[in-house]
Amino acid sequence: MPTYDNETLDASADAAVIEEFRAHRGKVGGPFEGRDLALLTTTSAASGTPRTTVLGYVRRGDSLMIVGSGSGTPNHPGWYHDLLAHPVVGVEIGTGNHQMLAVPDRGAHNEELLDHALPAAHGTGGRSASAVRVPLVVVLEAADPEVWEGRPREIRTLADKLMEVHTWLRGQLRQVKAETEAHFAARAAHQGPGEPPAPGLGLQIRQRCLAFCQALEFHHTSEDDHLFPGIARYHPELGAVFDRLRDEHRTVARIQNDLAALLAGVGIADPQRFRTELAVMSAELNTHFDYEEKEIVPLLADVPWPPAPPAAAEGDADAGTAK
Repeated sequence: MPTYDNETLDASADAAVIEEFRAHRGKVGGPFEGRDLALLTTTSAASGTPRTTVLGYVRRGDSLMIVGSGSGTPNHPGWYHDLLAHPVVGVEIGTGNHQMLAVPDRGAHNEELLDHALPAAHGTGGRSASAVRVPLVVVLEAADPEVWEGRPREIRTLADKLMEVHTWLRGQLRQVKAETEAHFAARAAHQGPGEPPAPGLGLQIRQRCLAFCQALEFHHTSEDDHLFPGIARYHPELGAVFDRLRDEHRTVARIQNDLAALLAGVGIADPQRFRTELAVMSAELNTHFDYEEKEIVPLLADVPWPPAPPAAAEGDADAGTAK
């Protein structure tokens, strides 16, 4: 479902821009020639299908900033609603393809950014004078945490892959904790009349936590549905281990839901209650990971990753030789 946020295109023209982008290492001609463009792939909030959008961007350090004008309409573009529901997005720049975390930035609307990042529409310039709302600015940052302690240097086995996922999830949890502490400290430091400043990290905390929860849910579902049954076929004596892990998955999922509900009101959340919930989740999750790494990881040390393609059947091999 390709779309172009800053210009109204029909489906064939839209697809053509994306095809040209990918065929020419991120460069396109026409009214977009010379612009810094990226392909943003989000997961539709309504259908769960991928949506690819062409957007202008500006680099800010290690992050990217993109702008959504909605073509001057009063409604936010569809991709914005997508990233609020699924904050981990795909970003293509040149020939590179990256997973990034999308965080709306309500305080980053400056003239230089908007003029640079909004591609010209039919050569008439960036923003429409008739726009009825302030264009959106979204920061794209690395989806991985800054600290990758213990990450295997090379992923060779399924054990390495499982440890990499655990390390990523632990890092996400640490980052959520750091961001919430920064927010609560800023709120506590407010003095003088008037309301405390709005939570500048509110959306960042929400997006980080949502990305963490979705990654954790996917990880646990994959284990319950695929990894554990596969191991159990060769190690039936571990039935009690897998039962315990599945029970812990359900417990962690319940705590995730409680934390997400608490996070929805982070601007007025009670700091101590939030810290307590986060500490409980952290302790249970790390206990679960420790147990899984002790009982499961050793069994995966000889399983190659990525898995080798299935060998051709003997009959197929003979047929190929005959040809």
